[in-house]
Amino acid sequence: MSSDRINEALKTCVEALGGAKQVGPRLWPDKTLKSAQTLLLNALNENRPERLAPEQLLQIFRWARDAGCHAGMECMAQELGYAEPVPIDPVDQVADLQRRFISQVDQLAEIMAQINRLQPGAKGLRSVA
Repeated sequence: MSSDRINEALKTCVEALGGAKQVGPRLWPDKTLKSAQTLLLNALNENRPERLAPEQLLQIFRWARDAGCHAGMECMAQELGYAEPVPIDPVDQVADLQRRFISQVDQLAEIMAQINRLQPGAKGLRSVA
């Protein structure tokens, strides 16, 4: 991945989150505001040796996504030859998880009913539906 492009996407994400003064302390809550800000600015400067860990990079991309900035994911998709990503609406994601949960509960209820039919005197199996 082109370090220039990923760094520009990262800078775009940081700016969407309010800048290094806001993001630095979120990444390093144990540091002072000024030292966290400076550390992040140094990590964003390609002429400096400081770098973000992969987990930190992903965290910034997550925060940016939550703020409506998709520059990080778009950059990675372009660099790796994927189609333009489409963010999933959290409401849709919750609805999908709820559908899957209900489906699993229905399957478990059917399994329990089958067990009860095969072992009518079995103890400890109670209806969950």
